[in-house]
Amino acid sequence: MAQRISLNAFDMTTPTHQSPGLWRHPENRAHTYNTLEYWTDLAQTLERGTFDALFLADVLGIYDVYKNSSAPALLDADQVPLNDPFMQISAMATVTKNLGFAVTSALTYEQPYALARKFSSLDHLTRGRIGWNVVTSYLESAARNLGMTRQLGHDDRYDLAEEFMDVVYKLWEGSWEEGAVVLDRERGVYTDPSKVHPINHHGEYFDVPGIHLSEPSLQRTPAIFQAGASPRGRAFGAKHAEGIFLNSIRPEITRKATDATRDAFEAAGRPRNAGKFYALVTAVVADSDAEAEKLHREYQSYSSREGAMTFYGGWSGLDLSRYAGEEELKYLDTNAARSALSIFTTADPERSWTPNSVADYLGVGGIGPVLVGSPETVADEIERWVDVAGLDGINLAYAITPGSFEQFVDLVVPELRKRGRVWEDYEGSTLREYLDGPGNARVAHNHPAAAYRGAYAGSPSAADSAATSTPEAILGAR
Repeated sequence: MAQRISLNAFDMTTPTHQSPGLWRHPENRAHTYNTLEYWTDLAQTLERGTFDALFLADVLGIYDVYKNSSAPALLDADQVPLNDPFMQISAMATVTKNLGFAVTSALTYEQPYALARKFSSLDHLTRGRIGWNVVTSYLESAARNLGMTRQLGHDDRYDLAEEFMDVVYKLWEGSWEEGAVVLDRERGVYTDPSKVHPINHHGEYFDVPGIHLSEPSLQRTPAIFQAGASPRGRAFGAKHAEGIFLNSIRPEITRKATDATRDAFEAAGRPRNAGKFYALVTAVVADSDAEAEKLHREYQSYSSREGAMTFYGGWSGLDLSRYAGEEELKYLDTNAARSALSIFTTADPERSWTPNSVADYLGVGGIGPVLVGSPETVADEIERWVDVAGLDGINLAYAITPGSFEQFVDLVVPELRKRGRVWEDYEGSTLREYLDGPGNARVAHNHPAAAYRGAYAGSPSAADSAATSTPEAILGAR
């Protein structure tokens, strides 16, 4: 049987996510991103297409590298205005039963104690359908507006991230033992305090002495996603990630990244299939190739070269306005998202890239490939990418929304089902089960979070300040 292709949708709480300028298209409803109806309708469409998850991107700053100004981003609505991606998830969970939700949060600017509670809350409310896309952020504007003179160095951010993950794993997996929640009405015991433990974490970046505030959820630890492409980012993903998002322009080149990361999985003590790989893809699909190509040309006519250069500046840290339009770009080591720079200047050695060619490439769909054609043609290309690149699925972006998602669900999904490449119905009920198979709602035994499963049993507990640690003794003292 052919390998199942996992489908994720890629969106953001903003009018322009990956296709600069296309907010002007008359059929694009992206400007309704700030209504619950947009998100609940989209969630129902994706569940009809048996998508594993809706992946919500986020940044905490503005794209102000291009021309050293925030004005280009504001003019073109390039990921600004931008709302908090956590807010719509509960509403989408209410109108769906199976669709998962992977939300981006930059741990560089969070506190693990508070963020752990937020994810536990969502895992409860979605009944185990939540995932976390772990990022360290890449915008200097975010750092400046969050109390720093500039962002931490690239590798320093990953040092902080390692400790951050250690803290949240302790909270999610270790603080509350199995069976800590008793719900004994007769004795008046909701939680057995002897089974709830402070984690007593004291590290270089964080001090978290206490207990996790939330009781254990279905997954405990949310499904962990990551997209780092630098050597340090790849090592971090190999240790922690259960799903890895990739940007690439050719499947043969992407295969090098997937193989290298699978090697890194093994180096981290995990199996080669410990994480699933997804490539960013945009699909322009119609009943025939000719109609789809016409639609693609129409979308291109709305794209914004200035907006594309604005995006690229934020992603790479490189201001393309400093270069002539046809000047060849070379790889430069920046403190931003290194993958966005290397993907054009080193990942495809057969092509010379200029500011104009980069902007034209990014005009529809961002960094990922744009698949244009009939349902059969697009399905062929998805299969080729998955099989050649060693992928497990795709992360589907839109040219216009919800139209691009609706076209894909109505036209491409039936074709992929006919080929046995996507499932007819969901198997399992939690997001991690979509990654690891039914019955696997908890992190695998070889994942670093699993090391804290039951690790605090028998150690000091929340009851130790009382005369004895038993509920009976505490109740008798009332």
